[in-house]
Amino acid sequence: MLGEYRIEGRRASEIAASVERGVGTGELEPGGLLPPMRELAVTLGVNPNTVAAAYRTLRERGVIETDGRRGSRVRAKPATTTRGSIRVEAPAGVRDVSQGNPDAALLPPLGEALAAAARREAERPRMYGEAAVDADFARLARAAMDADGVPDGPVGVASGSLDAIERVLAVHLRPGDAVAVEDPGWGSLLDLVPALGLRPVPVAVDDDGPRPEAVARALREGARALIVTDRAQNPTGAAIGAERAAALRRVLGDHPDVLLVEDDHGHGFVGLPLHPLAGATHHWAMVRSVAKAYGPDLRIAAFTGDPLTVDRVRGRQRLGPGWVSRLLQRAVVHLWTTGAVDTPAVARAYGERRDGLVRALERRGIEAHGRSGMNVWVPVSDETGAVTRLLAAGWAVAPGARFRMDAAPAVRLTVSGLAPAEIDRLADAVAAAAGPAPARSYG
Repeated sequence: MLGEYRIEGRRASEIAASVERGVGTGELEPGGLLPPMRELAVTLGVNPNTVAAAYRTLRERGVIETDGRRGSRVRAKPATTTRGSIRVEAPAGVRDVSQGNPDAALLPPLGEALAAAARREAERPRMYGEAAVDADFARLARAAMDADGVPDGPVGVASGSLDAIERVLAVHLRPGDAVAVEDPGWGSLLDLVPALGLRPVPVAVDDDGPRPEAVARALREGARALIVTDRAQNPTGAAIGAERAAALRRVLGDHPDVLLVEDDHGHGFVGLPLHPLAGATHHWAMVRSVAKAYGPDLRIAAFTGDPLTVDRVRGRQRLGPGWVSRLLQRAVVHLWTTGAVDTPAVARAYGERRDGLVRALERRGIEAHGRSGMNVWVPVSDETGAVTRLLAAGWAVAPGARFRMDAAPAVRLTVSGLAPAEIDRLADAVAAAAGPAPARSYG
């Protein structure tokens, strides 16, 4: 069961630390079965409740998972081993299209925005006890959401999309609750959910986003939350259109107590319109990061939602970081008000690269997906082999394992840095490496 590793400790914290130590060193392998609680209690000479408390702590930290009578096991991907570690290091001379970063040439310069924020600070320094959300930031964020049909709600600020999503989940859910997530989906989110002690339930997606029948099944089976990406879905580029939004709203209408979280990180660099689901349930949140359009290091995301959800998140923030830097909020305000990003032009630039690669692959008989955003998803029959062959051909791509649970093997290609002359060369390499199409493809 545990091999040579001995779990030690007399207190729950010591037992939990001993298990985490074994996972960290690799002596407790992913998927390894842990001793039944009563058996371990006898071995350690402690009360079974002590072991139960230790296992509960480990579940909440995303280290182990418990499946009823089947017992407790080390998670296949413990929280200490993120999906980001499933990557290909690009050696010298290899073109890297694996990172998922925006094109730096399409990001606005930040110097003047930061200087304007600093000048404002010099005129009136911000102190403790002031409002956490800059008034102009809230006004502009809310106006943009109003224009896109997002229901009315207060505005909060978080340190990026993942921070906002984590906080929303934490104020509504408890360890052990099931959360419906897109599959394939954002790797960091697939790590976050179990790290919070929550149970991810995969929901199949296609080019129009989450499939309604898959969402309905997950909610019928007890998922207490649903997380969806409205546009530029990572890794597939899926985007929810009007028809799909209507179908999903009907499904959600049958489950009004489900927490709905929407990630619209595509705002600012995607040309497709938003078709929000917000308001289909009692509790919801819409999150918009500025990372892809204005710069990943700004670490700013605006969010709105029903008043209870936003109030809970902002209240919990006050007890932790307090607020997100108002200097950075003011810098984003400057970027918004000066039109620092020409969204149609940026969306067109990414679209030309993305659509060009999809068409080039289709001409070579290769299935490819990328309706919006900066990534293209290519199903393959042998993921490891395709990644290896592409690396040998001079291209580093992201393994699909970083982004999927039950979905079929694939690779992700980021087009943001591609030059037009590279598209055909990359398509040739992918066609040579992909092999026959898998029996079960995307969606």
